[in-house]
Amino acid sequence: MESGHTPSRKHPEYWGGDIPWIAVGDAGKNHGGVILDTVEHTNQLGIDNSSARLLPKGTVCLSRGGTVGYVTVLGRPMATSQGFANWICGDKIDPFFLKYIFLREADALDRFAIGATIQTIYYPDIKAFHVCVPSLAEQQRIVGVLDEAFAGLATAQAHAAQNLQNARALFESHLQSVFTHRGKGWVEKTLGDVCEFVGGSQPPKAVFSKTRTPNSIRLIQIRDYKSDKHVVYIPKAQARRFCTADDIMIGRYGPPIFQILRGLEGAYNVALMKAVPDETQVNREFLFYFLKHPAILQHVIYRSERAAGQIGVTKETLAPYPIALPSLDKQADVAADISALASDTQQLARIYEQKQAALAELKKSLLHQAFSGNL
Repeated sequence: MESGHTPSRKHPEYWGGDIPWIAVGDAGKNHGGVILDTVEHTNQLGIDNSSARLLPKGTVCLSRGGTVGYVTVLGRPMATSQGFANWICGDKIDPFFLKYIFLREADALDRFAIGATIQTIYYPDIKAFHVCVPSLAEQQRIVGVLDEAFAGLATAQAHAAQNLQNARALFESHLQSVFTHRGKGWVEKTLGDVCEFVGGSQPPKAVFSKTRTPNSIRLIQIRDYKSDKHVVYIPKAQARRFCTADDIMIGRYGPPIFQILRGLEGAYNVALMKAVPDETQVNREFLFYFLKHPAILQHVIYRSERAAGQIGVTKETLAPYPIALPSLDKQADVAADISALASDTQQLARIYEQKQAALAELKKSLLHQAFSGNL
């Protein structure tokens, strides 16, 4: 077992050659498989003037820094960064069997990792990692069974992922159709005409608390719309901008930029902006779905890329954007139709996400059986 190394970035002549150099991102794209090429390449000069080593085909590489647990097998001679532990297998262990061991022991590897922000497994801990190894013939039998099973699972996962993508694309296509093919009598205005955009407020981190009290309020951040793992409270006296679960919230920063969100109540921070509709002109649900359609997202991305030094979505970007409005009654009907389709799309998405989760669990089960002697 040995580590990788990074040739000096101060010497551009060490880079751009014909020797693939594996970074953690390369391993992530090839996790569980064979890696044949990388984003960056070094050369013999870089190898000769650093501690990097050209590793032979069949070396098993395990990421131990940054993201822990990516495992890949070299399909050709390569070098790696110092974020890897690399095993050059002898004649007593099949490299693909070792790969499956690391996939099986993913949870154990996570327990070895330390670091609050950047996870790392130190070499002494990796060297202390022991497993039982059967005969080479038995290793190769297990590899053959797992290869066949995992190939079938990969196909099933690809189908589920494609179906999930298709369901979401269908919904986006419907939004695009509704808001670009305007009906008779629709009146064109701008977003600034029919709603107000109210930016958030950023209290100092010194007042953040994970404990709720009678005098505190939840501080809503973009990430909170995906998970409750990082709930933060602030004193009510420090809160300046408030939202309810029905309010239309806009994520100003990415990735992905311009998320249209709702469902939480509290005070919101500077990374969010609230769209407050003039309900004498625009139905709230109609506005919510209008902001989610792909054309406005492309407008926001284009404006953000062209505005030198500008970071995030601004009121100035959104206010001039045109919006065509039918009568309020018609807006309500359009919004109800979109909401029904959104509900169906979400149900399909849950089915495909559950299928993907079930396939991932099946992989774990197969690995457990393989290394428990029950395959």
